[in-house]
Amino acid sequence: MKTAVNKIYNPEIECMSREAIREMQNERLQKTIRLVYDKVEVYRKRMDEKGVKPEDIKTIDDLHLLPFTEKTDLRDYFPYGLFAADLKDIVRIQGSSGTTGKPIVSGYTENDVEAWSEMVARALYAAGGGEDDIVQVAYGYGLFTGGLGAHQGATKIGATVIPMSSGNTERQIMMMQELGATMLCCTPSYATYLGETVKEKGLQGKIKLKSGCFGAEPWTEEMRQNLENLLDIDAMNIYGLTEMGGPGIAFECLEKDGMHINEDHVIAEIIDPVTDEPLPYGEYGELVFTSITKTGMPLIRYRTHDICCLNPEPCACGRTHVRMSRITGRTDDMMVIRGVNVFPSQIESVLMRVKGVTPNYMLIVDRVNSTDTLEVQVELSEEMFTDTVSGIERIRDEIKENIKSVVGISVKVQLVPPKTIQRFEGKAKRVIDNRKLGF
Repeated sequence: MKTAVNKIYNPEIECMSREAIREMQNERLQKTIRLVYDKVEVYRKRMDEKGVKPEDIKTIDDLHLLPFTEKTDLRDYFPYGLFAADLKDIVRIQGSSGTTGKPIVSGYTENDVEAWSEMVARALYAAGGGEDDIVQVAYGYGLFTGGLGAHQGATKIGATVIPMSSGNTERQIMMMQELGATMLCCTPSYATYLGETVKEKGLQGKIKLKSGCFGAEPWTEEMRQNLENLLDIDAMNIYGLTEMGGPGIAFECLEKDGMHINEDHVIAEIIDPVTDEPLPYGEYGELVFTSITKTGMPLIRYRTHDICCLNPEPCACGRTHVRMSRITGRTDDMMVIRGVNVFPSQIESVLMRVKGVTPNYMLIVDRVNSTDTLEVQVELSEEMFTDTVSGIERIRDEIKENIKSVVGISVKVQLVPPKTIQRFEGKAKRVIDNRKLGF
């Protein structure tokens, strides 16, 4: 029941020339830098320390003169230290939990909520959405931006919204079937779980979904194929982060050839995460964003710690904004195993190419006799679980060999029975690092 309609929500902006985009970014960047310099003491002090004044920032080529913003800054200046607007002008506060227990919050003016809503509307339109659709939102609601972001974007395109929030899988499927949902918004891991449950219940022909926007966690092309087969939909990637406004910062179209960054609202850079130097288009590095339309809490050169690359070439869909690749990993979830940098996404890409296993896996990192070890636990499929011992050993050997070929280290592979690895209704937890215990 897949959609095949290429729709553009705001063609005047999404298809404008590269020259016009750059001109718009230059103008908006200048205004934003003046705003944060005048209103945010942290930025004013840091710019003064670097000897940079707002008038020195004339074009996006001057971005490198500006200081970076880190996630720790949002904790250090919690709650209002990075706000550029008076509280009377803040109409909403959203956030996410921090690893220290202190949340990270972002303030939104009415202007910010409207801009965010349009970004998500563009994403839903790119996934074939419109006023005739019924959008089931299975992201969490509350401080987390996923639920409300998808909800307000769906409302903006005139769709009917089912605000399910996350969890309660049986009820999700019942409502999906009975209400005739045509689009789904949630994490890709939860969408996969929903798809597996739909298949188990024999309901695949009774679900009317045609497409979905899935984000809030990294996922591979192989996982997309599996999800599309389970639900018979077009599965689109959507990217966002609370610090920059929420989901919709970038999104895929039906070409599925990179995510279109909403460059009229943010400027994207790729930097070397070690040297902090900017990298050219096409090279993989750390993604950095600068807000150019937010007025509540605009962030300058915010380091996402996500690893990807940028492509400035126009897309076959007609959009001209720079596209970002899939997130291949994070600089802060990278595992160093016996001196080798390993990302969970690398392991996942191997597992998804192996027949006889499911997308459900867990990585266990430990240290034995002063040597790092990595154990990959992955579920067998229902069919393979009843297969011969030799067949199961063949799968184990195939996984070990392929991981060593891709990553460069030997790992232990444990094949476990179906449905024994914990499912997550929000972001999936894939790594347990026991080396951190006791430190």
